[in-house]
Formats: sequence, C-alpha cells, structure tokens
Amino acid sequence: MASASGVSMSLSSITCSFKKNQVPISSLKSVSMPIKGKSFQSLRLRTGPSRLRVSCAAKPETVNKVCDIVRKQLALPADSEVTGESKFATLGADSLDTVEIVMGLEEEFGISVEEESAQGIATVQDAADLIEQLISNK
Repeated sequence: MASASGVSMSLSSITCSFKKNQVPISSLKSVSMPIKGKSFQSLRLRTGPSRLRVSCAAKPETVNKVCDIVRKQLALPADSEVTGESKFATLGADSLDTVEIVMGLEEEFGISVEEESAQGIATVQDAADLIEQLISNK
C-alpha cells in the first residue's frame, strides 16, 4: 500500500516486481515511477532509524557539475572516480575543503547555502539535491 500527501509519501507492504523476481522495497536504492502519465525523476530511498524516506534525486547534469567542482576544488585527477555516492571525507576533503566546495557550488549555480544546510552535506548527491532544492525555491 502506498499513499501520498503533499511532498511526503508513505509506503508499507510494497514489493517491486523485476521480471520474475520479487524484491522487497527495503532492498532498493532508487526507483523511477510514472504518476498520472507524468514521468518523474528517479527517487532515492534512504533508510532512517525507524522509517524509510523517499526523496527526489537531483538531475544527472547537476550531479555531474557537482562532481566536476569537487574534482577541481580537491585537485583530483580528471579521471578520478567521483560519483553521487562519493563522500567528501573519503575523497580527502577536510572542513576547509568542504567550505571551499560549497563556495564553488554557490558561485557556479548562483545560490546561497545557509551554514546549517551546508553542515548536512556529506556526499556529492547531498550537495546536488540541496542545489536543486534551492534553485526550485527561487
């Protein structure tokens, strides 16, 4: 059963069918779904302490731009693997590097990131999701 209200969605007792296999929703990392004939971007599923959160994932173009900015700010080789799941700390970023990354993102996307929002950014995907949220709120 699934129900939606505003921007939140409640899921319970769902399995997704892929060919002949049944996959419990808790094992999925992302899904795409059309609703009323409109196609939505992939949804990223995040597990919380006692619940499952569904959040819209950023556009691939945004994630790619963020990856490029992270590579530049951290002086990583162009062929180094930086993906949406890449954690800044794992890439070698310290707190000053993270501040510089956020400043680079603000400049590139013409946004302003509040300090408390910036503290919640741990991965490239987190940054891309926040950017799209801030852009849509303009």
